Amino acid sequence: MRLLIIGSLGGQIGAASRIAVARGAQVVQADDIPRGLEVLRTQGADLVMVDVALDVEALITGLAAEHMSVSVVACGVASDSKAAVRAIKAGAKEYIPLPPEPELIAAVLQAVTEDSRSIIFRDPAMQRSMKMAEQVAPSEASILVTGESGTGKELMARFVHEKSRRAKGRFIAVNCAAIPDNLLESELFGHEKGAFTGAVARRIGKFEEAHGGTLLLDEISEMDVRLQAKLLRAIQEKEIDRVGSNTPVKVNVRLIATSNRNLQEAVREGSFREDLYFRLNVVNLALPPLRERPADIEALAEHFANKFAEANEMPRRPLSAAALQLLKAYRWPGNVRELENTMHRAVLLAGADEIGPDAILLPDAQPLARETVGGGAPASSSAAAPTSALARHQAAQAGAAGQGQGGAAGDGTAALVGRTVADVERDLIIETLKHTLGNRTHAANILGISIRTLRNKLKLYTDQGLPVPSPSGEGDRGHQSL
Repeated sequence: MRLLIIGSLGGQIGAASRIAVARGAQVVQADDIPRGLEVLRTQGADLVMVDVALDVEALITGLAAEHMSVSVVACGVASDSKAAVRAIKAGAKEYIPLPPEPELIAAVLQAVTEDSRSIIFRDPAMQRSMKMAEQVAPSEASILVTGESGTGKELMARFVHEKSRRAKGRFIAVNCAAIPDNLLESELFGHEKGAFTGAVARRIGKFEEAHGGTLLLDEISEMDVRLQAKLLRAIQEKEIDRVGSNTPVKVNVRLIATSNRNLQEAVREGSFREDLYFRLNVVNLALPPLRERPADIEALAEHFANKFAEANEMPRRPLSAAALQLLKAYRWPGNVRELENTMHRAVLLAGADEIGPDAILLPDAQPLARETVGGGAPASSSAAAPTSALARHQAAQAGAAGQGQGGAAGDGTAALVGRTVADVERDLIIETLKHTLGNRTHAANILGISIRTLRNKLKLYTDQGLPVPSPSGEGDRGHQSL
């Protein structure tokens, strides 16, 4: 990994550097914050250790302003508690007291470089995907990983990288859906000083950062068509042009792209270039949704139960047979990500020696027992139960409205009469967001629309002064404003 040290670390820079190098890190040093930002623009880094005596807040602000994502750890004398608090409040991930302890620095380096999110699987459907991934990983072929939101596409991309001949190189991920179109070009290809307003210095892009390694283009379907043309040229010519420069830069990267949409359909609609699709889709790794890999549900549930018990310093509890039956019966529209959140709640709510069905709840605190696959309605009802918390909510609203207008209580369509399409659409989008705890990517997948369309709708609602659920979830990194 690459470590950037900013400042003198209270005179302990030599000791910290030796410890880091002994743990396999490549160390670069900068005297102050401006020089440190310059190093990050031109060379990049996996971790920054900054002297707490410097302006840590200015560093964090500079990183955010230039859309550079890197973990920051503050270092200072152990007695400087006020400076440590200021650094943490400014955005530093950790504080390391000086003089440095080898075990502590080693732990921090390991936490940054270690990827504990291994792929857990038992189901034959997932086994086939993993077998193909192992077969194609050593090649240089571009790979397209497809599947619903939450199935683990980025994990699969990392797996391919780790099994490839580029494993010692960097794995750089870019979420094409989380970066505005006007910034994505600079993020990918870099820019020269003065190329546009705010370009205060030259900055290398993700292509150059990933030189010799792997570049993941996450949710490639959300990339603007105009930028797709420049990406296609970079793939074909193995060179890129920084924004504001006419001098090509040679790059050597292995491309992996992911999409939760049907790219062939996007090609037919004209929103995705056909030639780029064929360039990316040399090999297609299709990840089945969790509902189609039932054998993985138990394995993943046990894994998450143990993981969150340890994280929350709680005793490990086994899943009861009844709880496991509930988990296997649910359709999991949010796939592995939703199962992970469900098990986190279950670990916190379980009160006995095992995790029972009462601890298995949906995000809206409704019991999972009401959501089954292939099962009929409860014995007390002649109608099938709605298949999601959102559907239950809408059915209840529709029933109440139908009764108030003299219609049949169960006639949901009659309850919509008198409302505009825009109103119904708005309620559907907001309720879906509540169901997904604000996760935009998950909500867009459930609604069957693109993340771009969803964001445009939410911006409209926000401009109208309507309350919109706050963003959350892995798919929404970088877009905390909508």
